[in-house]
Amino acid sequence: QVQLVESGGGLVQAGGSLRLSCAASGRTFSSMGWFRQAPGKEREAVAAINWSTGSTFTVDTVKGRFTISRDNAKNTVYLQMNSLKPEDTAVYYCAADGRLVALFAEQGYKYWGQGTQVTVSS
Repeated sequence: QVQLVESGGGLVQAGGSLRLSCAASGRTFSSMGWFRQAPGKEREAVAAINWSTGSTFTVDTVKGRFTISRDNAKNTVYLQMNSLKPEDTAVYYCAADGRLVALFAEQGYKYWGQGTQVTVSS
């Protein structure tokens, strides 16, 4: 049974940092990604990783501040978030097995975690 378990969310002041973790069990995946959904907004892609090549991708709004990485041995993907801004406040979701040609397309992902809340205060 596939399971994705996120952790690491919380409350942080603007300019601070958090690291989210997503531990996957049940199998390994071709890709994993992070998405977020702010109140009243649609869910959007944040970052993704091609598991076999290690190639990483981040959206422009977080580029230079957020970094996605992996630990193969632990089958875990991380999202290091630095220089956080109030507009980064959202529920962050981990997803697995997205389409390699469209890693930012949420409809391509087969598996989702339960989400973890990130709140950035000003």
